[in-house]
Amino acid sequence: MTTVQSMSGSLRITVAKDGSNAYQTVQEAIDAIPANNKDKVEVFIQNGVYKERITIPADKPFITLVGESVENTILTYDNHAKKPAPEGGIIGTRNSASVYLYAGDFTARNLTFENSFNPKRMEEETQAVAVYASGERMRFYHVRFLGNQDTLYLKDGSQYFNQCYIEGDIDFIFGGARAVFEECEIFSLNRGSSTDNGYISAASTHINEPYGFLFLNNKFTSSAAPGTVYLGRPWHPGGDPDAIASVVFKNNDLGAHIHPEGWTDMSGFSAKDARFHEYQNKGPGANPDRPQLTEEEAEAVTIENVLKGWNPTVN
Repeated sequence: MTTVQSMSGSLRITVAKDGSNAYQTVQEAIDAIPANNKDKVEVFIQNGVYKERITIPADKPFITLVGESVENTILTYDNHAKKPAPEGGIIGTRNSASVYLYAGDFTARNLTFENSFNPKRMEEETQAVAVYASGERMRFYHVRFLGNQDTLYLKDGSQYFNQCYIEGDIDFIFGGARAVFEECEIFSLNRGSSTDNGYISAASTHINEPYGFLFLNNKFTSSAAPGTVYLGRPWHPGGDPDAIASVVFKNNDLGAHIHPEGWTDMSGFSAKDARFHEYQNKGPGANPDRPQLTEEEAEAVTIENVLKGWNPTVN
């Protein structure tokens, strides 16, 4: 493995599409890192469009992916859920991802994750995941997540997003993880409808987990028509009755695209039975008549509490 010592004392690998370094693909660099690595490894990715499926396995923790620039370092692929599977049938949502992140203590900075599948290629809508994440203590700083339906699949584990840009239309932030989104821009794509342009979140938090997704101090934007995008709906994978979504929108700026009702039902499950709450949101999409936390309840919904004692802002 070709490495250099970085200022922080971690190992550093460089990926370059032009062949000027040891690795031309991101996956080659990941594969070169020893399993059960105990040292921090920084993978610096030079500008370029890297069209490849990337997997960081669970036995390779402490990896940081750093892009040369968030706009021009793009990790992309174009699978979709209805793509035929080699063994028959279709590959499904989980297997449609461009990037799979299983390892704990993972960090990404200054790059773009994308599923470039164009839904207009299909006669009917289908899922196309950009990132599938299931590790503990995963951090994302200044990262773009680009897709349409099901852009960001937070299967489980704990994740923290700071100053990121996330876009999509249907259920584009979804899963059963404990996740915090802070000071991000979350952009709902315009599906061209005058009544229904999608759903931001589709949490599937287990009933035994007090917290799922926390949206804190974000800006929610869109080019969609006013009142046509829901904050979220409750996802029960396989009809699981114990998947009781927990989502809190706290101190956010909500654009006019947000539906006045905020939340809606999904697959026969009522939004009223989920744990959907807001607190001191502002902007034209805010509505105090939707379920709100009390001041005492809101004080308990902190980054550290949502992430079960992990505070990514201090360690």
